[in-house]
Amino acid sequence: MTDSCPPRHPKDSKAPKTYDRYDTASYTPLPHNIPLARRHVAQLAVDWGHPHAAGNAALLASELCTNALLHGCLRDRLFRVETSLTGTTLRVAVTDPRGERLPHPRPSTTDDQFGRGLLIVRTLAERWSVEKLTVGKTVWAELDIQGAMNA
Repeated sequence: MTDSCPPRHPKDSKAPKTYDRYDTASYTPLPHNIPLARRHVAQLAVDWGHPHAAGNAALLASELCTNALLHGCLRDRLFRVETSLTGTTLRVAVTDPRGERLPHPRPSTTDDQFGRGLLIVRTLAERWSVEKLTVGKTVWAELDIQGAMNA
């Protein structure tokens, strides 16, 4: 599988940077897969030596996967969750097949049941963005982390 969203070098946003750890998992577009993806990303953060980041990484994965499921998935087309660690950055990226449906934060009221996912992402992540692909899009979020990585 190719790496659709490699972490970028901070001085050159076009140049891919190698990462210390990388994982990818694909899921069918069904609601029961969102908690599976959330737990998987949280466990990766722990396994990679950053248990303090596991909760926020899990919440980012949950919000990005939910948005992909609600707004970006097509029947019988998988969505992919990529998690990577580079130095002091933990990145969660979700790729779905609907590149024409880009995420846009929207205002919500206290009575709204939906519409706060990107607000949560913007609040937790140091950086987030969307990358249009030839087919589909990748929405990613990054957490700055501290401490040494376990081997």
